[in-house]
Amino acid sequence: MSPESASLARQRAVEVSGNASVVEGPLQGYHHETYVFPLPGEAEAARPVRLKCREPRTNLLWFDRRCFASEEQLLRALQGNIGGIPDIIQAGPVGLQRFIEGETLGSRCGSGRAVPDTIFAQIILLFRQLAGIGSGVLTVERRCEPQDRAREGDTSDFLERLICFTEERVYQKNLPVFEELFGSFGVDGDSFKQLRKHVAGLTERPFCLLHADLHRENFVVDPGGRLWTIDWELAMFGDPLYDLATHLYLMRYPEDQEDRMKEQWCEAVDGVRPGSSADWYDDLPKLLDYKRAQSVFTDVIRMSLSLGAGSGTDSSLLDRAGSKIQKVLAAAAEPLGLERVPSLPEISASLVGWYQKHGEGFGKERA
Repeated sequence: MSPESASLARQRAVEVSGNASVVEGPLQGYHHETYVFPLPGEAEAARPVRLKCREPRTNLLWFDRRCFASEEQLLRALQGNIGGIPDIIQAGPVGLQRFIEGETLGSRCGSGRAVPDTIFAQIILLFRQLAGIGSGVLTVERRCEPQDRAREGDTSDFLERLICFTEERVYQKNLPVFEELFGSFGVDGDSFKQLRKHVAGLTERPFCLLHADLHRENFVVDPGGRLWTIDWELAMFGDPLYDLATHLYLMRYPEDQEDRMKEQWCEAVDGVRPGSSADWYDDLPKLLDYKRAQSVFTDVIRMSLSLGAGSGTDSSLLDRAGSKIQKVLAAAAEPLGLERVPSLPEISASLVGWYQKHGEGFGKERA
């Protein structure tokens, strides 16, 4: 992050709080530099109301499509429609998100572990509430132009636009630096042709609001056991089954709990908007395979850049990056039409070659 962005974010937090000594941060986070501080006059309170002040980090690679112009605008519009979302509190001329006190679901029960039933039920409720919000319900400024939005219910076109974003904004945009590395893993422009064939033929379903990033670190459990959903930046309108696919892919539920989530999700969304789960049994594997393919393009770049976080190509960083890349390549071999998955030594050799050619300074700037 640049010194300019760091000073801007902290300066804003100090200005709004009125007291530099009560400002905490920056908090850990990939996309934003975030500071937390109590409302003016509440610093000495037993349970002060605290706010988040954020600024986007500079020089970052963004891997996901965005729909809404402002997360804060969206959260304001969702008040009363979705429970367990941060309030927007006016602090002088700006509206800031209330900081949710508690711990992330990931810190309570990590990836692969079962989620407590009380939390599970609140996630189902969230999906039910999302299903009830169609594109005509909210009047929030959008980033994308009307002509760049899929027709209502056209799930195939909705997915095609996601694939196009991955192809054009993630893969092609980064080819000058990563083309040789992708090629060494058997990934090239033809991989997208294979992916499109693999996921073709989705059934139409009524669109609704999607969070599109429901994983354990975006759920916060407060001291009373209430579940809060944060980080709505990737929210969009689209295929409700895509939200479930993304959730399952990121949560890594145990098999029995994943099966229960699928069953209860169908009941929840169809109860609000009939047809929301139409042909889910056939289409969910296709959407999950898109998520697996998407991970190849994002994780190859992220893991390569992570090599610059240490001094030179540190062996532990190299092992971590190689193992992660091999895992995502194996998972996406079928949807991307890969003839073979490279061995770990082959992947490591490719990463070392890439780093020697491109990595010095590049990774440290963006990792």
